Amino acid sequence: MSGRQRRPLAAVLVANAISISGNSLTLIGVPWFALQTTGSPGKAGLVAFCATLPVVVSAIVGGPVIDRVGRRRVSIASDAVCAVALAAIPLLHYAGRLDFWVLCALMGVTGLFHAPGETARHVLVPDLAEQAGTTLARAASLFDAVSRGARMTGAALAGVLIALVGAETVLLLDAATFGLSALLVFGGVRGVKAAEPQRDAAPVSMARYRAELREGYAFVLGSQLLLGIMLMVMVTNGLSQGWSAVLLPVHAQLNLGGAAAIGLVSAVWGGCALLGALLYAAVGHRFRRRTVFTVAFLVSGAPPFVMAAMTDSVGPMVVTAAVGGLGSGTLNPILTTVMYERVPDALRSRVAGVTTAGVLMTTPLGGVGAGYLVEQVGLVPTLLTVGGLYFVATLTPALFPSWREMDAPAEPAALSSSGPSSPAPERAATTPRP
Repeated sequence: MSGRQRRPLAAVLVANAISISGNSLTLIGVPWFALQTTGSPGKAGLVAFCATLPVVVSAIVGGPVIDRVGRRRVSIASDAVCAVALAAIPLLHYAGRLDFWVLCALMGVTGLFHAPGETARHVLVPDLAEQAGTTLARAASLFDAVSRGARMTGAALAGVLIALVGAETVLLLDAATFGLSALLVFGGVRGVKAAEPQRDAAPVSMARYRAELREGYAFVLGSQLLLGIMLMVMVTNGLSQGWSAVLLPVHAQLNLGGAAAIGLVSAVWGGCALLGALLYAAVGHRFRRRTVFTVAFLVSGAPPFVMAAMTDSVGPMVVTAAVGGLGSGTLNPILTTVMYERVPDALRSRVAGVTTAGVLMTTPLGGVGAGYLVEQVGLVPTLLTVGGLYFVATLTPALFPSWREMDAPAEPAALSSSGPSSPAPERAATTPRP
């Protein structure tokens, strides 16, 4: 297989890695910047709300748009807009013009445009894997492993850079990563039919748009397994948002010595998640998906919250992050493989948009709720409450029979002329990113 045929897949992998590195900088830099400039966990949670609510909105309506505009164009435009919005935050701050509402608005723009770009790159992987001559399972595992490695690197850099040069400079670097990602997709993904607009589609109209949107929702709602996965990850993603946007930054500020501790804990988590993804790619086929998924979610869900409530030392947090990260590394490869196996290409963007919207539905409330609870009852009671809810949520794969379908053999997904055929329960897939 020639380098020319492998180039588009490599470009998407590298661009996604760079974009996710920027996301890690945002994940740490923006909450820390909000805490420093406002001094309020509640306002930090409100910034997180403004950043995540538009992600849900864009994911709900974005599937048909991605196909109409073209996956390559959407990826480029998404990263370009995010670069401009993120760069504006420190520049306005330096100029003394960054009011709190402006910060919230800029984070809202970033959230609105980020999800379509990530979805566009994600749904390109099967076609690029076929063009590159590699297996789908290997490409999915590689996509997730590269993403987790980038997340680890970005988190480590964020903690160190915030301590050395400040959160404002970190946000400027974040903007640069989005710009570089856009350039890579612009230059590296050319001549790929799946990346271009659907030229043979019916004329654009609101009726046709609504019909295409319904096709994605019909496919999702026809699967008990998919609904179960969406509901569980919907809950856990909201709780995780409270952790990353408020609880971990406040814990680090009060007890762990500053932003460097956030970077260390996040980097260890990301590194072990990368190892978990690689191990699953190597030996995961030997085990039942449901069993691996259940155990992995149990060890990666509630323990960080409980450990943070019990200690004011970085060491135990790092150990917990190592174990939890190792478990979490297996989650997305399982879910991504299920999606790639069972969702037809014609519906992939729409189904990905629907499932992404579903699993992100509670994230806008996660940061706001965590910030409010910290200000009302304190950090430790909030950590224990959120950790308890997380533990209950992660028990669902072991309790509900529909999750057994995760191990059912994949069947080819068929399409009728107007959309998906009535899907059997096992024809389910999702793209949550726990």
